[in-house]
Amino acid sequence: MLVRSVSRDLIPQEINDYIYTKFNTFLSTFTNEITITIDEYDGLNKNKLFYAAEIYLASITSPVTKRFRASLPEKEAKIDVTIGKNEEITDKFCGIELTWRMVNKKTEQQIPQYPNMHSVKTEDKYLVLSFHKKHKTKVVDEYLPYVLERSEALKEEKKTIKLHSLHNNMHGFCHGRNPWGAAVMLDHPSSFETLAMDDELKKMIVDDLNRFLKRKELYKKVGKAWKRGYLLFGPPGTGKSSLIAAMANYLNFDIYDLDLAAVNYNSDLTKILMSTSNRSIIVVEDIDASIDLSDDRNNNKAKPKLDHLGKPKVTLSGLLNFIDGLWSSCGNERIIIFTTNHKERLDPALLRPGRMDVHIHMSYCTPCGFKKLVSNYLGITNDPHPLALVAEKLIALAKVTPAEVGEQLLKSDDPGIVLSCLIKFLKGKIESEIVRKESAESTKREVVVRRLEEEESEKMKNVTNSIEELIVKKDVNMKDCE
Repeated sequence: MLVRSVSRDLIPQEINDYIYTKFNTFLSTFTNEITITIDEYDGLNKNKLFYAAEIYLASITSPVTKRFRASLPEKEAKIDVTIGKNEEITDKFCGIELTWRMVNKKTEQQIPQYPNMHSVKTEDKYLVLSFHKKHKTKVVDEYLPYVLERSEALKEEKKTIKLHSLHNNMHGFCHGRNPWGAAVMLDHPSSFETLAMDDELKKMIVDDLNRFLKRKELYKKVGKAWKRGYLLFGPPGTGKSSLIAAMANYLNFDIYDLDLAAVNYNSDLTKILMSTSNRSIIVVEDIDASIDLSDDRNNNKAKPKLDHLGKPKVTLSGLLNFIDGLWSSCGNERIIIFTTNHKERLDPALLRPGRMDVHIHMSYCTPCGFKKLVSNYLGITNDPHPLALVAEKLIALAKVTPAEVGEQLLKSDDPGIVLSCLIKFLKGKIESEIVRKESAESTKREVVVRRLEEEESEKMKNVTNSIEELIVKKDVNMKDCE
């Protein structure tokens, strides 16, 4: 202890490290065991292998394991349990015995810019894996990849779906900050079983998602990025957001809500894309209202949105590169969903396969969707209510959204009262639609009559002008001309 204390104070740290290394090298010649150290950080970046091993070790703890570490991250639903500090765990793989040990080492660092201030205390974490040296190749080539693969499966099992949104202050981009703010847990109950959609359309979407998940090798074989684009279009209140939540719950994918109006430049889109994780859904809502999508082929171009310096913000070409450019291949199992109320406003370049592969029309409520709503809200399934049959016939005639029907079904707990109110509401919708059409027809007739009158007036004006020219040239008396 005296020698160690004197050496620490009098001998430079570099020499101490050198002696320590040589001493360990000398001792290693007398043992058949070797160790692999897995640090928590590789430079400034997180070490993926460390976190994978930490997840894996939590699944192989034995009854003799005494120390655990439990945490409940903010806005999470599940408790996260890992092994505690300096705890050892033994694992077996293909007859090889391996020993893991979690090491937590506290250090003090002096900040060079502030030498008079107290040093900063930090804690370094790393894992030490020990095994017989004859198994080194098998451990590196087979065991560690197995740990990575197993940890991904475990992480997927206990994953809670997150909803990510962009930072309010996007100036942090230039400092390398993650553009996505703190994620919240997606606690949306929507599923394909509860969606008020036609059964055939739901089956088509589920089948398409399942095919997408199974085609990793096919996408690689044909040279395409492993991603899928969807366009949800239709009137407001037809369930576009509920469908997105149902897709996320079905796939167990995180959602990244991308507000294009908050993005400053095209280059920022690349950073945003690189900051999203694999197995995620990127949502761009109201694409026609987010940015200027006009093109030289359009005559009625809208003015592009400019920043405070007068420079254009996100452009159509920048968005196309984001969806289908080289950077779009930097990631796997990504789904990009666009929503719009006006599909006709979108540029054809956006609508083509490879960018928006699947177009889903979110229509007004149909009889099939109405049955699902009645089942969800009122619990009426096998024995339909007589008033429900009447409402179902009116649904086919009225232009009403599932959101409007759902709101009517919440007005009472008595099915008879609710359905009576719904029938009255639907009749009012149908009458309003008839009045609107008649008014539109009347307006159309008035426009046609007015146009004919204007044309007739223009003809008479031309005739009068011709007569006046004739009088001037021939010096004809106006009364004789008449």
